[in-house]
Amino acid sequence: MSLNIIFMGTPEFSVPTLRSLIDAGHKVRAVYTQPPRPGGRRGLDLQKSPVHQAAELLGLPVFTPVNFKDPDERQRFRDLDADVAVVVAYGLLLPEAILTGTRLGCYNGHASLLPRWRGAAPIQRAIMAGDAKTGMMVMKMDKGLDTGPVALTREVEIGGTMTAGELHDRLMLVGAKAMAEAMNKLEHDELPLTAQPSQGILYAAKIDKAETRIDFGKPAVDVHNHIRGLSPFPGAWFEADIAGRPERIKVLGSELADGSGPAGRVLTDDLVVACASGAVRLTKLQKAGGKPLAAADFLRGTPIAPGTVFASEQA
Repeated sequence: MSLNIIFMGTPEFSVPTLRSLIDAGHKVRAVYTQPPRPGGRRGLDLQKSPVHQAAELLGLPVFTPVNFKDPDERQRFRDLDADVAVVVAYGLLLPEAILTGTRLGCYNGHASLLPRWRGAAPIQRAIMAGDAKTGMMVMKMDKGLDTGPVALTREVEIGGTMTAGELHDRLMLVGAKAMAEAMNKLEHDELPLTAQPSQGILYAAKIDKAETRIDFGKPAVDVHNHIRGLSPFPGAWFEADIAGRPERIKVLGSELADGSGPAGRVLTDDLVVACASGAVRLTKLQKAGGKPLAAADFLRGTPIAPGTVFASEQA
């Protein structure tokens, strides 16, 4: 036996799950993903999503609706006559007609320990909040935002220097394995569902550009978590006076360090910067238009002397 599955996903994070379902012997009847978007160096080329590209390589039918308001689009979904839909970072809210458009409903792979960090940016928010662990959950979807009952949980520890990019890659693989396991259990009617707790609910709002500037006026641990939670994208940043003009510099790596002083002051020649309490060492930096560089390499091309002060006010 195997399940007939509709797969719905868009970014690279979703691709291992698609492959894992096929490797587990299930039949993917169709793939839904976001429509091609402008990209390329000048933004003139339409680029297919990573899931779209993977599906074509696997010889799977691909659909890219802008939404599911069109009755014909909803009917096409139902006509696929699938057992279940698997959703991983698709990027569209699904109406009830889609949630109930398969025999067994829709199951979502979500990158948090629900009900903590429902919403768009659970990986970044977990690190920015200093969480010690997170995980992947397989959840049966309902009309709410990540509110459905949980079927399977896999916890992942968050290391003290782990970045959002590193956690993303770890959860991507954990989630692929978890979803394949969940679908195998569902196939044999052995997948339990447990309602989410009513306590501990937090929402992971989409990262706003206005919150990406580093505020050295906060404690060092908060600054460090902010930096690693936004690395590699969109990147936390500070502004420095370079060759007589202000320049924005991204920080893609940091570590807690010894030292104290006025918030934002560079304390050492290896970029230890004072915070409201404690200090952080900036270990990986990137100038606008440049490559990410280890601090020592960055400083060879862009000297920043001890005593320099980075402004702490938010833009």
